[in-house]
Amino acid sequence: MDSVVHFEIPAKDVKRASTFYTKAFGWTFNQFPGFEYWSIGTTMSDKNGMPTSPGAINGGMGKKGAMAPDQVVVTINVKDIDSALENIKKLGGKQVGKKMPVGDMGHSAYFSDTEGNVIGLWQAKM
Repeated sequence: MDSVVHFEIPAKDVKRASTFYTKAFGWTFNQFPGFEYWSIGTTMSDKNGMPTSPGAINGGMGKKGAMAPDQVVVTINVKDIDSALENIKKLGGKQVGKKMPVGDMGHSAYFSDTEGNVIGLWQAKM
């Protein structure tokens, strides 16, 4: 079973949005070096940023439409993005944009399901 491992919140104004979520929920924000993208810490994590509580996930925030989708998105961890996208297409879904490298951590891609929801895929670098 492939699990939800990440979420993304797009923002018109990242500073304003991060201030809101920090004050509302105590979340932490850290900008990735060289990217206009911030990690969102929602739970205690290990030294690699992985949640230590079962079922908990962390997220990310980027500028709406530039470094993040136009709506809130959940991301599913898969073993092989290309195979997952082929299966999604066979089932009536559509790839949105291109598969992209994420630094030296892995690759991401997006798809829309049969209902028009945009969902992310993540494949960690092995």
